[in-house]
Amino acid sequence: MARPEVLERIKSAESEAEDIIAAAEADREERIAEARNEADEIRDAAGEEADALESDRLEEAREEIEARRTEILEAGETEREALEAEAEDRIDDAVEFAIEQFKKEVHAQR
Repeated sequence: MARPEVLERIKSAESEAEDIIAAAEADREERIAEARNEADEIRDAAGEEADALESDRLEEAREEIEARRTEILEAGETEREALEAEAEDRIDDAVEFAIEQFKKEVHAQR
């Protein structure tokens, strides 16, 4: 093979190698960009999921608090009614006691 032909083949091979390298670099850059986009999408989805979970947990906590509040109010109402009933049952005794004390004081002053 003549020297000019060898030089031409070397130049051609170098050019082809440069094209392959350029294509590989472009492919690499494209894959990196795709990976970054995918990572962003995953991060965004995870953030949205975390926000949704937080909202769900807050709602559950609010419901539990409201249920507990209702229980406490109902228990307080039941206790109040029981105390009122007990006081109502004892009112006659209290009035009788007050009248007896009054009578004692009146008699003691005579």
